[in-house]
Amino acid sequence: MSTRTKISALTLALLASVSLAACSAAPAGNAQTPEAAAGFAKDASTLVFGVVPDSVDTETNYQPLMDYLAKETGKTVEYHESTDYAALIEASIAGKIDVASFSGFTYVTATNNGAKLTPVSSIVTSEGQEPGYFSQAIVPADSDIKTIADMKGKKVCFVDPSSTSGYLFPSYNLGKAGINVDSDIEKVFAGKHDVSVTKVGEGKECEAGFAEDSEVAKSDKVKVIDQTMVPGAPIVVSNNLPEELRTEVAGLMKELTIDEIAAAGIAGADSEGFKAVFFETKPVDDAYYNTIRDICKSTNASQCQ
Repeated sequence: MSTRTKISALTLALLASVSLAACSAAPAGNAQTPEAAAGFAKDASTLVFGVVPDSVDTETNYQPLMDYLAKETGKTVEYHESTDYAALIEASIAGKIDVASFSGFTYVTATNNGAKLTPVSSIVTSEGQEPGYFSQAIVPADSDIKTIADMKGKKVCFVDPSSTSGYLFPSYNLGKAGINVDSDIEKVFAGKHDVSVTKVGEGKECEAGFAEDSEVAKSDKVKVIDQTMVPGAPIVVSNNLPEELRTEVAGLMKELTIDEIAAAGIAGADSEGFKAVFFETKPVDDAYYNTIRDICKSTNASQCQ
């Protein structure tokens, strides 16, 4: 999936429509169930787990974590993958998710627009690692492009207008290199990190691009010409949940190790796929994402509003 520069306007229009909807009474046919009105996205026996659609393996990667949450809380955990970042923001504002794994930018944007969320932790993938990952600037393996400044006049792949490592940080870095992302390059939005990597590797639709390091590492068709550390993606809990359950879920997600998940008898916890994306979670809080807010201010990115 790829879209062009008009997606930013569409995203803003979507957020505006969500805000207007929140200020108006719900139609009788869409009335919330008593459980949803009490603070659950769906009902009192279910936790809806939302994710940013980063790759084709997203659901598989999160399954052991969701199964652990289900076992410990006694709730059914329902997977909710939004079609894009804007849709996940919409769902969070509307109170349709209970727990979620966001990007930092998506979290800031969602809370700026009224979502009631608390960040509790961030996933790290290896022992001794701190929350955070790299936004990497990539080009085809045989490309002559050597720096970000060389991207001027090129077709450049981004992930999504609300992606931290796939748009916000790249836009900031391109600006520092003297490139106006709205006029000096041709923007292509790939939708997912793995798709951005694939398109850059093919070198046709995109001559350069950006994606997070974990997806870049899977390809030998691209090379990295620059990278920037970004704050780790947060696991968030909805403030709408009943307080006792909210505290329980936050406690389970705050400092969780892969060994604890395996010890709970969760199938897939020892799989190579899960080990590649999860080692443990480490606590984070709202202030941890002030770096993103600072970049929003310096770039005046419309998606931050």
